[in-house]
Amino acid sequence: MEKSMGAATSKPKLPVLLTPLPGPKAKDVIARDAQFVSPSYTRGYPLVAKKGSGAIVEDVDGNQFLDFAAGIAVVSTGHCHPRVVEAIQKQAAELIHISGTDFYVPNLVELAERLAAVAPGKEAKKVYFGNSGTEAIEAAIKLAKYHTRRDKIIAFHGCFHGRTLGALSLTASKAVQRKGFGSLLGGVFHIPYPNSYRCPYGNPSPCTCVESATFLEREIFKRLVDPEEVAAVFIEPIQGEGGYVPAPKEFLLELQRICRKNGILLVCDEVQSGMGRTGKWWAGDHAGIEPDILCVAKGIASGMPLSATIARASVMDWKPGAHASTFGGNPVSVAAALATMELLASQYIENAKRMGDFLQSRMAGWPERHKIVGDVRGKGLMIGIEIVRDQKTKERAGEFRNDIVNRAFEKGLLLLGAGENSIRVAPPLMIDEEQADFAARTLESCIADVEKSA
Repeated sequence: MEKSMGAATSKPKLPVLLTPLPGPKAKDVIARDAQFVSPSYTRGYPLVAKKGSGAIVEDVDGNQFLDFAAGIAVVSTGHCHPRVVEAIQKQAAELIHISGTDFYVPNLVELAERLAAVAPGKEAKKVYFGNSGTEAIEAAIKLAKYHTRRDKIIAFHGCFHGRTLGALSLTASKAVQRKGFGSLLGGVFHIPYPNSYRCPYGNPSPCTCVESATFLEREIFKRLVDPEEVAAVFIEPIQGEGGYVPAPKEFLLELQRICRKNGILLVCDEVQSGMGRTGKWWAGDHAGIEPDILCVAKGIASGMPLSATIARASVMDWKPGAHASTFGGNPVSVAAALATMELLASQYIENAKRMGDFLQSRMAGWPERHKIVGDVRGKGLMIGIEIVRDQKTKERAGEFRNDIVNRAFEKGLLLLGAGENSIRVAPPLMIDEEQADFAARTLESCIADVEKSA
């Protein structure tokens, strides 16, 4: 059992485990879930959450866990941050809903102004609001086609852009996500993602993978589609579901050059990597790129459903009725987002950088100490640890990864996998050094235990 109560009057900052996992109440919920809830959900281990505070999640049996998954990088300011809760409660008492599609809402305009102010590039921006990451992608697909009057789209192997049919057509992460749904959106072409550790062109790692950008000109534009028919290129500056893989700066700049040259819109999917997670507002800021369209969700409202599609004002030229959402920009979600942005700007983006540097300094030597750790990568608090059978062959070891994540759960640390064989480290941006140290120690001990049994 891991336990740290801190001062007598303070809330726990580290795990407190009281029962075997899952506990009796958790087992009851899991049994009922199996009877009534869609089997399409992917639950890796039996956490049955009841409440949360900061980076701590408590289950229905009173067990408390250190959350280094953050609801898939969603609760950026931590669980139930008092200022976010206050903003939600105040707004809910005044106006829960009126559709921004049909009426004007003051806080919706305020949030659009704030997002436009921190979006990359000097040109004025406009913002479309939805409810989720996949909706932000759908809006970007439609806007790109509408603005350019072109109908082809380029995406990348390993990418995850969402599960609705348009976004799913771009997604190329796992076959199971596409299997059984018939024909998807036509005119989508996938090319290799610039994985510095696993260069698709056989270059030794680390590499810049610029070939993944020039592949467009060398192959795609010569053999498959004329660039004048391509509306947009969609790219995750750091792949999320694909394994927490950062695209090299050199690649991103070359991709931007090719898009500008051919009048193609560059769309950055920052659904998981945005809102300060990497120690800057946007992961693309590390490379200095300026996307034409930016897709945002997850951490934008600390757990409330909200997304934003931010575009250059000259690009967002569609007419009234072209696209809308009943619940997009809901006043309560917007209030949570405004409080979130204040917290991120005042302290948590800087904390994400500081804690990310701390964690990566602790993890940098793991490939030397542990033969099943192939790569440690990322920026800020978006860190991927790739687990392999052999460091030379880089054979993927998904079963080892799953074992590590499950062992961490048994020790009170919540993690998630990413891609075939990587662990994602994506805690709330408000964690402190004590929590980061516990997570690093616990994760390394789990890796060591799995390594011994391998």
